[in-house]
Amino acid sequence: MQTRIRPLKCLCCRNFQIFSKPKAQTLVQFKHNQSLVLIQQESTSNFRTFHDETREIPEYCSQGKHEFLRSPVPSKDESSAMDSKALEVQTLLKQINGQKSVNEIEQALTLLGLSLNEDLVLNVLRRHRSDWKSAYLFFNWVSNSSGYSPGTGSYNEILDILGRMKRFNEVTQLLDEMSKRNKSLINERTYGIVVNRYASGHMIEEATNFFYKRIEFGLQLDLIAFQTLLLSLCRYKHVEAAEFLFHSKKNEFQFHHNIKTMNIILNGWCVLGSLREAKRFWNDIVTSKHKPDKFTYSIFINSLTKSGKISTAVKLFQAMWEKGCTPDVTICNTIIDGLCFKKRIPQALEIFKEMNERECCPNVSTYNSLIKHMCKIGRMDKVDELLREMKEKGGDCSPNDRTYGYLLNSAKTVEQVVGIKEDMERSGVKMMSDGYNLMLRLFMGWGDEERVTWTWREMEKSGVGPDQRSYTVMVHGLYEKGKMEEALVYYNMMVSKGMVSEPRTKVLVQAINIKLKEGGLETKA
Repeated sequence: MQTRIRPLKCLCCRNFQIFSKPKAQTLVQFKHNQSLVLIQQESTSNFRTFHDETREIPEYCSQGKHEFLRSPVPSKDESSAMDSKALEVQTLLKQINGQKSVNEIEQALTLLGLSLNEDLVLNVLRRHRSDWKSAYLFFNWVSNSSGYSPGTGSYNEILDILGRMKRFNEVTQLLDEMSKRNKSLINERTYGIVVNRYASGHMIEEATNFFYKRIEFGLQLDLIAFQTLLLSLCRYKHVEAAEFLFHSKKNEFQFHHNIKTMNIILNGWCVLGSLREAKRFWNDIVTSKHKPDKFTYSIFINSLTKSGKISTAVKLFQAMWEKGCTPDVTICNTIIDGLCFKKRIPQALEIFKEMNERECCPNVSTYNSLIKHMCKIGRMDKVDELLREMKEKGGDCSPNDRTYGYLLNSAKTVEQVVGIKEDMERSGVKMMSDGYNLMLRLFMGWGDEERVTWTWREMEKSGVGPDQRSYTVMVHGLYEKGKMEEALVYYNMMVSKGMVSEPRTKVLVQAINIKLKEGGLETKA
């Protein structure tokens, strides 16, 4: 079958522009035979996101021709001392940033007498992932005034923070600085971060050009790097551009595409929600020399379930067994989640029961799908049963932060929230920003100001926030309680950190300003 793709009038080879700016959609990446494959996050929470996967790697390893170097893991005592020092820096920056000049802040940092190393710098930067101004100020002090030269890990972290906040001028400056200092500072993870963040900013031309600049940094133009570019474009819904690049490079000798590359494009169309284009590309795969593998089936079955075609997905799932292509746990999870969503829970539990019989062991994502939907229908007895089973099995079935997130979301009282939080700690599960934000929303709704304050401080102490969502919860929650001036304080704090508020929050703040002016009070937003 002849491949069909809509022509792109403003897209050609290395110099092109796409004028639409779609919103980002979270994808998940995993590796298979040293290649990159994508599937949607809901179907496999045990896989890490693209950036997190590149972060968690052995001390020295390689992926094909791509090599990575990681610092030794510090001991428990060293980590505790490092956390203490990082918290000291975080507290200092919080107290004086915005009130003092850059020179005064740098002098204050110098007076701390820090013994800088890569792990401490990374610790501080990760505490400011939602506060790019403080992170960038600290990094510049480290790089220019402290006498310590940051390594690749620190550069990568600040690049990701700046890219996440769309500070691309600063990203360009840092890349120039890295290149001038030592081109070897720019490694595969640097490439992945920059390409991903350019794609998130809908800067397709810049992302593509950065791929070609790999040669300047001593990196090869190989298939894995090209797949990284494609998956970044698809992640932020530039699938048409990604498929154009795929077809334009498929005949070049260094880009001998395989089924993994085609899976990236297929998944892109699926995540975009274009079932028509997904079917078209599925047919292209079926008629090509690259036959579908488990991941191809997983992607397409996931697309069918998300489009509400659960019956068709179940038929394709059953056809896999008949063709001798045994579905893995990811595909089973997708079917279970889709059946639960359609309220066909008995059928979902039947597949869950059959998984062990067919030597397809459930994992935490399997249990999370069932727990999520059991919480929605109030079957807390079944939830407790599944949670006990997860703890007994352990390993890949151990509860994670998402498990407890579903439990928190179903909590009805302060006591239940406290109990869930304590159970998390006993299980050794670290609460992430989503969990803290959920607790903020619950405590705010219940009017428990003391626990709201405690949650906020715990979030700061743990280094996972507060983020844009945290401030949004506070602004809207305080407004609903009639505390308009306090809501403005949190809004101004959010804006001062360079965070972009949601449209609904901007509308709310405008309403607050009008009400305060009518009451004769001065506003500051």
